[in-house]
Amino acid sequence: MTELVLPAVFAAFLWWFSTGLVLLLDGLPRTTFRWSLALATLMALAGIAMIGLSAGDTGVASAYVGFIGALLVWGWQELSFLTGWITGPRVTAASARAGSWRHFRQAVAAILWHELAIAACGLLIAAITWHGANRVALWTYLVLWVMRSSAKLNLFFGVRNLNAELLPAHLAYLQSFFRRRRMNLLFPLSVVGGTAVATALALRALDPAASDFTTTGLALVAALLALAVLEHWLMVLPINVNAIWQWATRSHRRAPSAPTRGERRDDPWATDAAHAAPPLASTLPAAVRGGGPS
Repeated sequence: MTELVLPAVFAAFLWWFSTGLVLLLDGLPRTTFRWSLALATLMALAGIAMIGLSAGDTGVASAYVGFIGALLVWGWQELSFLTGWITGPRVTAASARAGSWRHFRQAVAAILWHELAIAACGLLIAAITWHGANRVALWTYLVLWVMRSSAKLNLFFGVRNLNAELLPAHLAYLQSFFRRRRMNLLFPLSVVGGTAVATALALRALDPAASDFTTTGLALVAALLALAVLEHWLMVLPINVNAIWQWATRSHRRAPSAPTRGERRDDPWATDAAHAAPPLASTLPAAVRGGGPS
């Protein structure tokens, strides 16, 4: 059991610390962003090197190296997005009275370059590890990619806790693509699917016939997936999760208070406070409304 618990604890700590570090760096003055991104780029390159060096090795240490390497690459993706460096061609709020399909297309346009960067890095990691015996980095990255995409879609379709206060001011327009509801049809599929896969990975890791490398790698990925499922639950439960990273968000520059997408009055999953909201573009300062980050 120890060989399963230790990787899980390690994964949980890295998840907590790396998320907080990204939030901390994003909360610093914008004049520091170039230095933060330069450091993150160096760390991402180091992560790629770690993935390459560990791809052909099936030692326990190599499982950890591949896992850390994937997280370093993912951290660069997160920071480049939150600092506004790589977002999408649309840098304004959703159009007022846009239909559902048009609204979705605008939401995709707001994060398109970011999504393409994620895909490019994923293909790079796949190419590095494809013929290797150690694919922990690839599975780690895929878990992060799939579950983050699920979280974005759930924010679009509607959840109780949007955590929009964690958005920096220069990305405030993204709130117009969020929707506040108690539930949406995608959410059960996200948590049931994620839980099923995490459970299957954990059971495989407990197989006495599994090697130490297999057990460690599966435990790391399963723990990360379980944490991603937990993050999904925190989007709908009446819990304030910001205290988890309070140390990283104390100096965070809050996005301007702005409405999210309005709710239909006949929506059975609408929150108690749901009501039609004015378009976000009309409530933001001109500097934010007129374009993206400089």
